Amino acid sequence: MNRLKASKLDILIYVGPALVLLLGIVYIPILQTGYFGLMEWNGIGQKTFVGLENYFVLLQDTKFWSSAYHSLILAVASIISLVFYLAIAVILASRIKGANLLRKIYLIPMLLASVAIAQLWMKIYNPTNGMLNIFLMKIGFENPPAWLGDANLALYAIILPTIWQYAGFYILIYYAALKNVPESLVEAARIDGASSLQIATKIKLPLIMNVVKVTIVLAAVGSLKYFDLIYIMTGGGPSGSSEVMASYMYNTAFNKFDFGYGSAIGFFLLIICLVATFIIQRLTISDKDLY
Repeated sequence: MNRLKASKLDILIYVGPALVLLLGIVYIPILQTGYFGLMEWNGIGQKTFVGLENYFVLLQDTKFWSSAYHSLILAVASIISLVFYLAIAVILASRIKGANLLRKIYLIPMLLASVAIAQLWMKIYNPTNGMLNIFLMKIGFENPPAWLGDANLALYAIILPTIWQYAGFYILIYYAALKNVPESLVEAARIDGASSLQIATKIKLPLIMNVVKVTIVLAAVGSLKYFDLIYIMTGGGPSGSSEVMASYMYNTAFNKFDFGYGSAIGFFLLIICLVATFIIQRLTISDKDLY
């Protein structure tokens, strides 16, 4: 009995601080956000309880649903980009020359601050002396667009640096997973006459499918709550054309000083991310996972 009590005490000593930290940083703020969403509050003065009014207004807010649609486009683009990351990882894992150097190069964007990446791409997209428009004029385009100033292009212009920023992260995950594929299986397939494409699609990909599923969830949920790069580059403009849910929440709470409604947006965003995670997991579940 004393040994059992000592064992429980040891567990509490080791796990307790992490649980307290998790409660203080994650769960309590989530509950507070949901609570503030029930209030009419400017962030400084007295709170006024309004019940579910903020959430009912949110469901009818066309600006919010427009930002949700933009977040969905970003999430779909991020998931599609995983195909290219996986292809790059397969190539790097196939013992090509310079693979170690290329891995380091691909990791560089992930090591840069979002502000630095935003400034870099804002200069690339500059309508007068940006690298992209200079190149377009060199090949014959007389009036290249103002990428970040065009309401029809701003969101799509931001998608590229967003995908580029996390390319190294996903490539590294796939590379590590591919390196854990038993070499004996690959060699046996080569002896049987399998091509490199067949080895990649019939042997390596099925063996790392669980990792692929995890990256799909990470890419989708990360895109739905993405904020920093978009806010720095466009602030959600022009005219809300690049507004995503997180930037709309920030603008509502900190620029319009409507913390009650901003909290409702944040709490609803959490629910959307949880639902998206559940749906993706159900869509990617296999028969093997059911047993």
